[in-house]
Parts: sequence; C-alpha cells; structure tokens
Amino acid sequence: MGRYCIHVATGAWLFSGSFNRVQLWLVGERGEAELDLWLQPVRGQVEEFEQDVPQDLGPLQFVKLRKHHSLVDDAWFCDRITVQVPGTFQEAAFPCYRWVQGEGVLTLPEGTARLAGESTFDKFQKHREKELKERQLIYCWGIWKEGLPLTIAADSVKDLPPDMKFHGEKRLDYEWTGKTGVLEMVLKRVYTLLNSWDSLEDFDQIFWGPKSTLCEKVHQRWQDDELFGYQFLNGANPMLLRRSTSLPSRLVLPSGMEGLRAQLEEELQNGSLFEADFILLDGIPANVIQGEQQYLAAPLVMLKMEPSGKLLPMVIQIQPPNASYPTPPLFLPSDPPLAWLLAKTWVRSSDFQLHQLQYHFLNTHLLAEVIAVATMRCLPGLHPVFKLLIPHTRYTTEVNTRARTQANSDSGIFSQAVSTGGGPHVQLMRRAMAQLTYRSLCPPEDLADRGLLGIPSALYAHDALRLWEIIARYVEGIIHLFYQGDDVVRGDPELQAWCREITEVGLCQAQDKGFPVSFQSRAQLCHFLTMCIFRCTAQHAAVNFSQHDWLFWVPNAPSTMRMPPPTTKEDVTMATVMGSLPDVRQSCLQMLFVRQVGRQQPDMVPLGYHTEEYFSGPEPKAILRQFQADLDNLEREIVARNEQLDIPYEYLKPSCIESSVAI
Repeated sequence: MGRYCIHVATGAWLFSGSFNRVQLWLVGERGEAELDLWLQPVRGQVEEFEQDVPQDLGPLQFVKLRKHHSLVDDAWFCDRITVQVPGTFQEAAFPCYRWVQGEGVLTLPEGTARLAGESTFDKFQKHREKELKERQLIYCWGIWKEGLPLTIAADSVKDLPPDMKFHGEKRLDYEWTGKTGVLEMVLKRVYTLLNSWDSLEDFDQIFWGPKSTLCEKVHQRWQDDELFGYQFLNGANPMLLRRSTSLPSRLVLPSGMEGLRAQLEEELQNGSLFEADFILLDGIPANVIQGEQQYLAAPLVMLKMEPSGKLLPMVIQIQPPNASYPTPPLFLPSDPPLAWLLAKTWVRSSDFQLHQLQYHFLNTHLLAEVIAVATMRCLPGLHPVFKLLIPHTRYTTEVNTRARTQANSDSGIFSQAVSTGGGPHVQLMRRAMAQLTYRSLCPPEDLADRGLLGIPSALYAHDALRLWEIIARYVEGIIHLFYQGDDVVRGDPELQAWCREITEVGLCQAQDKGFPVSFQSRAQLCHFLTMCIFRCTAQHAAVNFSQHDWLFWVPNAPSTMRMPPPTTKEDVTMATVMGSLPDVRQSCLQMLFVRQVGRQQPDMVPLGYHTEEYFSGPEPKAILRQFQADLDNLEREIVARNEQLDIPYEYLKPSCIESSVAI
C-alpha cells in the first residue's frame, strides 16, 4: 500500500502521440490494482502521475495498459513506463518501444532479463509463452527467391508488422530523397541532350551535387594503378582480395611471357603476391536494357604489395580460359594506355556486381533480416539475447522489403542500369549463397583465411578486427551476467530454438556451411552473437557508406558494360571505352542509387548509442557504458591515424557506424 509515482514516456517520432485515452494497471507479486487515471499520450513527452493504492502489491511484475477509442484507432508509440515503489528509492522499469493499437490489453513485464523457467513465478513463464505464440503469427517466414535466405512474409511495406516499419520522419525523408534524386536525374539528362557524350570528360557533365572530398579524389585519380589497387584493400568492397599461395590455374601465360611468370613467382615467394578472382560471375547471363544487350566478365587480377604498402596490379585476365579462348589475352600496365584502362574498367564493373549482390545485399541485408525475424519468433522480450540484439534490427525488414519490391523489381534501378539486373542478379546471389560460410562472416577467421592479417595498409582489416574485439567484450559481458556456465547455455530451450531457426530455417539448412544448430558453450554463443552484431552494424557500414565515395564517379565503378570484353589490345580506342561504359541514362541511375543508399541518415543511431533501455538493473548498464567507452577510444585512434593519411579510412569509425541495417 502507498503512493506510486508513475512515468509514462511517449516516443518522439512523428505521430507517436495519440488522441485516444489509455488505462493502466499495476500487477505485483501479491495483487493487482487498476489505476484511477487516464492518459492521453503526447508525442515526445513523459507524463508523471501519482496514485494511491490501498493494498500491498509487493514487488511489481507487470504493467498492463489498454488504449480505448470511440471513432478512430489512433496508434500510440509507447517508449517505456517506470514506477517508483512507495517508501523506497527503487524504480521498476517496463520497456515497451512499440506501437499500441486496438483495444486489447497489452502486458509489459518488468525489464529485468530472465531466462526461461528462471523465475519461480508462473506469470513470467506464461507471459513469455503467450508472447511467442502471438509473435509467431505476426512474424512469418516468406520465400523471396528459391535458394536464397528466407525473408519476412510481406509483399510490400504495407504488409509489415507496425513495429518493423519506418517511423514517420524516416519514411518522409526516404521518400523525399528519392523524389529529389529523380528530379536531379531528369535535369542531368536534359542538360546532356545538348552536349556530346564521346569522351571521359563528358562524364563531368553529370558529376554535380553533394560530393565528399574522397569522391573528388576518385574523380581525379581513378585511372591511377595505385588507386585501383588501393580499392581492393580499403574501397567499397574490401572482401575479395586474398594473398596468393600459388599461381591460379586459370592464369594461362602464353609463350613470350616468361618474364612475367618470373616476376609473379618472385612475388609469390616473397609473400607479396595477391589476387582478386571474379570467377563467380563466369557464365552468368547479362541483362538486356531497353532492348540492348549488356555484358559481363569474370576477371582475374594479380597484384603485388610493395614495401611501402602500395598494392599495384601486375596483370589482368578479363575472362577465364574456355573452348573459344583457351589462351585469353592478358593485359599489362605496359600495354597501350586505353587498353590497360579498359581492362581495369572491366574489373571495376565486375567488382560493382559482387559488391552489391554478394557482399552487400546477401551478406549484410539478407543475413540481418534472418537474424531479425528469428529473434522475433523465438526470443521473448524478457530474454537477455533479445534485449541485446533488438536495437540492431531497427528498420531492417522495411529496408529489405523496399529493396526487393523497388530496386530489384522489373522496373527498378537494378533492372534498368545494372548488367546483372533483370534476373541474373538472383542467379549470382544463389551462387554466392552456395559458397557462404560461417567463417567468411567472422573477420578474425575471414582475414586469416585471406592472408590479410598484419598488413599496415589494410585499414579495413585493422579496423574490423578492433571492432570485432570491442563487440566481443560487450557481448561476453552481457552473456556472462545471465549464463553462469556452459550447462545453462545448453539448457536454454528458447536460445537453442533461436539457433535452429537461423541455421535450419532462415538460412535453409546452413549447418553444412559451419553454422551451428545448437550452442554448447558460452564461448560459442558469444562468438555467434558477435558475428550477428558485427554484420548488422560494422560490416554493413563498411560496404554501404563507402558507396558514395567510390561508386558515384561512374567510370570508376560502371554498373554495366555495353560492349563485349576486348580480345585484342591494339584496337581499343576512346570510342571503345565510351561505347563500353554506361550511357547517360544508366549513369544517372547509378548515381541516384549510390547517393540514396550511401548517405548518412538524418535519424542515424550510432553503434552503442541506442536510446532504448531494454535492460533493467545497474550491471547491464555498466557493461553498455564500457562498450561506449571502448568505442570512443577507437574513434580517437582512428581520427589520429587518419590525420596522417592521404586517403582517410572512416567507414569503421564508430560514430559513422549505424546501429542496424537501416538503409
């Protein structure tokens, strides 16, 4: 008995408030009390009430609420409710962070994380079982394309659960940016109608609008071999390069190239020979855009690492050997300049395809969606792993649904401007999915497998490892709070169901690719959770926010090629180069796309700084503060390092990392 002080926080999002009135109940260990007050939530405000309750409720377990309406069901976004217990300074927190709709009773448990069966009170167990049954009816799996990870079952954003949709400001910004981008594209096309399009300088006619300093450097230096090699280490796609352990079998050296073989073998012997093989593209049919056939290639690039850390190309084979070309031509830096430039351009266009579809969309977006849906289906809000992961699922399903229904549709940008669009993109992603392994998603193993550890100029590799370590310490801190031993991990039915849901369902029986079907130890669980958070945050930042710097200047990363790969070097002219590169319309579409997806969001939430408080109690909050301190220290290290570099690497600077796949 006594006076309870209640704080009700309403979200700051557009339309978060409600004209409907809300009724509250307090549920304690020894009783339940209906409060004699009615709320009318106001956007961005915390309402405070004091209420006398005659009976002794005991420790508070739940808050129940019901939103009443007469004519219009005006949805309310409730952040959280906190209650100060009479006669103490203790405050019970009840996190919500969801839309309240309809007139049903919503029950919010007290925010202390609990494992299944951990509490002696049946109320908590019944609540979590009821919650999962309801969620599994709302969050259903769907098949977008056979052979790819499952997605949420939604044909459009209208079909998504309300809590998975963009908030008001996010939706308005997304749609407004798209409209202004289309207007800019129209203006560029009108302008170019009055001018020629037959030299590389003609691309300057559409190279306007907001640009970064690095984007300008790419514009000026994209033809340099040094910048070409640099991108394999620190560009938009630092995921393909690997140190050579032998000369690739596909690299057929014709007679007369004994000198090149000797150079390659010497670099191999010194451990300074690297390769980037785009063989995944071999045999993929190319798109047809507005009746015109486009072209694809599967290049191989051999590069050498100089003592200074510069990575320079030595030879490019644009296509692998086949029956028609058992000895395909090899392009060298000593070749005629336009021939060598065209060979590098083919590599960059091939990199555009793998970057977008394999390393960006499949390995971050689709994987993050599997994690998000499995989490909603298998882990109740009381579970510590749910509380750990839920900030990293924000907006993911709507972003992906928009990508599937817009960018990858028959009329979308991919179909209209990308050589793998219009169907081949699915074939390519199926190949990438077949090669996906658990090790490849974890930087310590992936970078070791690719021989990229300990290279001073490999800035992505360095920053990725540092972030992995920081995230791993954070995850370990939270997990060790709630799992006192490996036996507790093995005995958690909800956690084990979540693991199976990801590997066997969402990733379509991926256990043969190294993904676990159960967790046998705390260490194994921590490693998997670190992978999940890293993929949804740091890895997505590395391959997404780099796009506007490296892909906006179209000749550096052509989204499509309009002529077949050259088979001779002497016949390459400027007309050949311009005839191969995207036309005006395709170029404008590429620039529109990379600006839209590569820009920082106005409502960005940096890694570690989400405002939602899902955990209650001082211990989890202290672990989060240490996580933030570790991220701040890394930020200072990266800023200091970048001040000494000609090309700063900023994509894994913590302040630049979005807390989820939100764009």
